[in-house]
Amino acid sequence: MLAILAKDLRIELRTREGVSSLAVLGLLVLLVFQFAFPERPTPEAAAAALWLAFVLAGTIGAQRTFLLERENACMHGLVTAPLDPAMIFVAKMLGNVVILTVLQFLVVPLTVVFFDVAPTSRLGWLAVVCFLGNVGFSAVTTLFAAISVRIRAREVMLPLLVLPLVSPLLIAAVQASARLLGDGSAAEVSVWIQVLAAFDVIFAAAGWLLFEYVVRE
Repeated sequence: MLAILAKDLRIELRTREGVSSLAVLGLLVLLVFQFAFPERPTPEAAAAALWLAFVLAGTIGAQRTFLLERENACMHGLVTAPLDPAMIFVAKMLGNVVILTVLQFLVVPLTVVFFDVAPTSRLGWLAVVCFLGNVGFSAVTTLFAAISVRIRAREVMLPLLVLPLVSPLLIAAVQASARLLGDGSAAEVSVWIQVLAAFDVIFAAAGWLLFEYVVRE
């Protein structure tokens, strides 16, 4: 599992095309929202822009991980290797979590600047929300990227498959982030964090159980 994760991260670091293009996409989303709210924007708008950038970039990034395996004819080798397919799922999911985390280190400071929000006293909780959002989103996109990579219209199908399922995650992440970027109470934030944690457990377990069937069929 660690070897697969290390391989994926080495490829990203070597090419640098993936993370850099995803960062540019995230920046463009923030700029669009910034021009849409020329006056002082609300924390809700900042949170929505933040997570929309992550969703677009994360979907493309997840699809890229399996496209590289398919183009290099490595997927068959992974499936036939003496390794539990669930470990492949975990490695791919963690790789997507790392890429999203790197993207967030770039995008979150830009969000603070563009939208004039200052969550200095709550950065720790915002990091928790981002991490939980990353795990849940990566669990869903990793599973469905493995399904859609063999479909001819995969660029269209993956968002259509993923976005309805991650809607509860996005709602919870946006609501929690908006309260952290604004003046929401700790009780309000904790409710949405619990929703994120529950989503992570459900879909990480589903990916763990279903991934073998997905890659072997």
